[in-house]
Amino acid sequence: MNNSMTIGIDLAKTLFFIVVLSPSGKQLQRKKLRRPQVLPYLANQPQGVVALEACSGAHYWAREIQALGHDVKLLPPQHIKAYLRRQKNDYNDAEAIAEAAQHGRIRPVAPKTVDQLLDQNLHRLRKALVADQTRLINRTRALLAEHGVIIPQGKTRFGSTVAALLEDGENGLPWRLRQLLDRQYQQYCAWEKELVWYQQEIESQVEQDEVCQNLISVPGFGPISSSAFRSWIGNGQQFSCGRDAAAALGLVPRQHSTGGKTILGSITKSGDRYLRALLIHGARAVIRYASKHNDRLRQWVLSLVERRGYNKAAVALANKMARIGWAVVARSERYQPSPCQ
Repeated sequence: MNNSMTIGIDLAKTLFFIVVLSPSGKQLQRKKLRRPQVLPYLANQPQGVVALEACSGAHYWAREIQALGHDVKLLPPQHIKAYLRRQKNDYNDAEAIAEAAQHGRIRPVAPKTVDQLLDQNLHRLRKALVADQTRLINRTRALLAEHGVIIPQGKTRFGSTVAALLEDGENGLPWRLRQLLDRQYQQYCAWEKELVWYQQEIESQVEQDEVCQNLISVPGFGPISSSAFRSWIGNGQQFSCGRDAAAALGLVPRQHSTGGKTILGSITKSGDRYLRALLIHGARAVIRYASKHNDRLRQWVLSLVERRGYNKAAVALANKMARIGWAVVARSERYQPSPCQ
C-alpha cells in the first residue's frame, strides 16, 4: 500500500472536485475548487499521489502537477466505474478515482509531452480532413447519380472524372448542376492541397526523428504509421513487454473462459482505433509483396494466409508489428530481419 496520501480529482472546465484519502483509504478532505485555485491548492499539499481520469485536458494537468513534485496517475475512465459507490456525483467520482489509484490494479496512462500531443494533433486534423473529403466525394457521387451520371469509385478517379465533366460543355448537364458541381470540385481541390501539406509536414518530422526512422525499418511501417505510433507510445516504458502494447491497441483475442476451458474470439478492438487501422493497413501492404522477400517474418505471414485466411493473417501481422514496434522504441534500435534458413 502507498504510504502517502492520495488525491483524486474529477476534472472539468471550470469546477474541479477533489477528494483526499489517507494511506488506509479513509477520506480526509473533500473540496470544490475553481480552475485557477487547483494548482495553488496542490502546491500547498505534501507530496503524494494525484489521480486523474485520462480525459480531455488530463495530460496538461499531469505535466503541471508533476512540476509541483507530485506523482501523477492517469487512469482510463472506463475502469473507474467499478470503484463508484452509491449515487453518481462529482465528489463520488473523485473518490472513485482516488480509490482506483490506491488499489493499483489499473495500468496508468503515461502523460504525454507537448511534442507528443502536437504530433497527435497533426494526425487528428489530417484524419478529420480525410473524413470530410470522403463525405464530399460520396455526396457528389450521389448528387450526380440523381441526374444519371455515374462516377467510378475511388478518390483519384473522382477528381479526373469531375474535371472532365466540367470541361465538357456538350454533355447536357444543366447549368445549375454544373455550378454546384464546380463548387464541390473546388472544395475537393482545396482539401487535396491541405492533405498534401499534412503529408509533407509528417514526412519532414519523421526524417528528423531517430525513433521514427527506427520504426520505418519495421515491415509495414511508413511515415504516417511510424509518426502515429511514436506519438502514441512515447518511450514505451509504460509497457513491460510487446504483448502489453499490442493488447493496449486491441490487437489480441477477446477471451471468455470458464471452468479451465479457454475460449478466444475476435480481437478486443480497444485503444486507439486510428493507429490500429494504420497497422492493419500496413500489414496488408506487407502481405501483398511478401512473396518477393525471403525473411522469416514475411514467410511466416504467407504460411498463415494459407492456413487461416488473408484477414486473420493481416490482423496477426499487425499484432506482431505492434510488438516489434515496442521493442524498437523501448530499446532504441533498428529492426533487423532474420533470413530464412
